[in-house]
Amino acid sequence: MKSRRDFIKRSTIMGVGLSVAPNIIFADNMGHLKEKLRIGMIGVGLRGTNHLENLLLRDDVLITAICDIDKNRIDLCLSKITERNFSKPKIFGKDEYDYLNLLELKEVDAVIISTPWLWHTRMAVDAMKAGKYTGLEVSAANTLEECWDLVNAHEETGTHLMILENVNYRRDILAVLNMVRKEVFGELVHFRCGYQHDLRNVKFNNGEQPYGGGVEFGEKGISEARWRTQHSLLRNADVYPTHGLGPIAVMADINRGNRFVSLTSHSTKAIGLHNYIVSHPNGGENHPNSKLKWKQGDVITTTLETARGETIIITHDCNLPRPYSLGFRVQGAKGVTEFDYHTRRIYIEGKNSSHQWSDMDTWFKEYDHPLWQRYGDIANQAGHGGIDFFVINAFVKCARQNIAPPMDAYDAATWSAVTPLSEASIENNGEPQNYPDFTRGNWIKQKPYNWIKDSY
Repeated sequence: MKSRRDFIKRSTIMGVGLSVAPNIIFADNMGHLKEKLRIGMIGVGLRGTNHLENLLLRDDVLITAICDIDKNRIDLCLSKITERNFSKPKIFGKDEYDYLNLLELKEVDAVIISTPWLWHTRMAVDAMKAGKYTGLEVSAANTLEECWDLVNAHEETGTHLMILENVNYRRDILAVLNMVRKEVFGELVHFRCGYQHDLRNVKFNNGEQPYGGGVEFGEKGISEARWRTQHSLLRNADVYPTHGLGPIAVMADINRGNRFVSLTSHSTKAIGLHNYIVSHPNGGENHPNSKLKWKQGDVITTTLETARGETIIITHDCNLPRPYSLGFRVQGAKGVTEFDYHTRRIYIEGKNSSHQWSDMDTWFKEYDHPLWQRYGDIANQAGHGGIDFFVINAFVKCARQNIAPPMDAYDAATWSAVTPLSEASIENNGEPQNYPDFTRGNWIKQKPYNWIKDSY
């Protein structure tokens, strides 16, 4: 841990950070940087606490305020803050709207919002209106109206918002992005991605066991089971698209020379959550939750079309037994790769034996992203295999300089819009949905962000 703190301290002094902002400010402009970014945490459940732990390893931030309605989570965070010898922050959480009082504090420059989904947009809009540089967990919005609220608040206030999509910083994803930029696959044609993750143990908990297990949710659940499961009961939509779509959107230059133009979506029947309840030792055929009719199909398949003529297939699969996978595929005129934690294969015409896949390891090594080459050992001390370090570091570096983040309000709206659009398409038997242009036409003149050149 000490090596990581030493690195961040050195990079602060030198002005050489990991920020992936479009107009990075180097040492000659260091006078414009805030000496230490004063951060307020809104929501400190499992995800918010993870962010806090990473922030507490830095020398360029102060945690000046924390807000959560769960006193146990507040107490846990205070113990972590004390352990790291940070000053005690101001505490908010008397009710669900006490975050508004946190936003009034002059000693808060930026906020990180890690609350249940239905609070994301309203809290982010309030934060931008209060002039706080805003970091927002995924997904950013639930409805098209909320997507526009994020964009409108950013444009009206000039306050920046960064969607905290950590998967964009995965080592293999940044390596493939490097390959895309260097045209290894040629002109791009097709992509696949998704969120395929057995969340049945997350969606149910009887309150007596540790995280995972049980058949209860809502008021009888704990952690995400208190709020996440309700979405599966009431919405037939891809409610969590950004882990897969975020990286692909960057590769396809979405909002920066390209945009989504239409969406279609289809859903299977819903049997996974019912089967889980009736077969669980704490459930059974007579358990009240076995009588529920779940609306969300077990597998939801969405197809996007882009202005440049590419297609993107997104799969949401969280209610059936399966290993974790985001199922990435990038295909172009010269070749194709399919990669994830369990798959690492590539075919490049003229490089591979005819019609034979080859392993990706040598390609990943050759095209390893500069961020990971330089800071991988430090990043690996953070959560989710190191990607949490990069996303928080980018947020802090951009917020200290008050410059646009690499994943902004337009990206937050565009990536999150899959949820309401997929819901509308499924409801209308797969009817195509026109995709809103949240940039209001500016995607045409916006240049793609250079994640290779501007990564420092």
